[in-house]
Amino acid sequence: MGEGDISRREAILRAAVIAAGAGLAACDAAVRQGVDRAPGVGGATDKEGTLSKEKETTGQDGGSRRMPVVFLPHGGGPWPFVEMSGVEPGMWDGLSAYLKRLKMTPPVTPRALLIVSAHWEAPTPTVMASPRPPMLYDYSGFPPEAYRVQWPAPGLPELAGDIQALLERAGFATSSDATRGFDHGAFVPMKLTWPEADVPALQLSLKQGLDPAEHLRIGRALAPLRDQGVFIVGSGMSYHNLRALMMRMRGGPSLIEPSRAFDDWLAESMALEPDRRESRLVEWAKAPQARACHPREEHLLPLHVIAGAGGDDAASLPYRDVVMGAHVCAIHFG
Repeated sequence: MGEGDISRREAILRAAVIAAGAGLAACDAAVRQGVDRAPGVGGATDKEGTLSKEKETTGQDGGSRRMPVVFLPHGGGPWPFVEMSGVEPGMWDGLSAYLKRLKMTPPVTPRALLIVSAHWEAPTPTVMASPRPPMLYDYSGFPPEAYRVQWPAPGLPELAGDIQALLERAGFATSSDATRGFDHGAFVPMKLTWPEADVPALQLSLKQGLDPAEHLRIGRALAPLRDQGVFIVGSGMSYHNLRALMMRMRGGPSLIEPSRAFDDWLAESMALEPDRRESRLVEWAKAPQARACHPREEHLLPLHVIAGAGGDDAASLPYRDVVMGAHVCAIHFG
């Protein structure tokens, strides 16, 4: 490989590293915007904080089946929408195909999408409350077309209130944010799954501190939404160590064995009974190669929310692949 090829590949990884940093900065800005907001907003709920019976049992097209919940890998930056020189041919094909067929996973057209992205943290669980959420390009270093990507899904402010009511009943303080836009953890995968942007969507933040047990509790609190036509999506990565990725691109150690060890542990854990599955997720840092795969756990914790919402449902791994030299997977419940 020539020096030019190496420099191009390093530039791609460097852009991903910058994107991650920009995403954290955007999270901090969102926190600053939301910290003084009232902890609750109104919504179309009854005294128990739940939707009407009609909303509980029907999707957008009138169906009456429970929604599954999904943890998916969102890839690196705006990967489907820009040309990236130096990327191995076909590297993204499997992920692209998985995300495009994800639309067929819900039994009926969802009433709404609720996306828990790795790229939003707040002091309390914070829900997007805009009727027309803008775009949040929380990455940098990419070609101009990366900042022209649009995914104009409408918001659903009344659902934001319902989400807050459920979380507050579970003991969480909450906030809403009427200015927050879709970050790339939301719009990149969802633009492939719902390119028409014709299903209302909103995001819920992670809670600062990144406590795994708390995020399982958040998911449990959200579980009733599954019977109200809401498709809950956790968007992260089952492997996320940008420094190791950069070192690999410079000829450093392979990521295959560490990522395989953690990926196999995830698959084994997801096959356990729900109580044991959750216990493992709480103690995820004891897993083989855990910190080698997640020096910081923000890209893993959307899985905890999804597992909590999954309850006693069996888990499946419909997508497993090697991307950027590391094993990654998607995990579904229901």
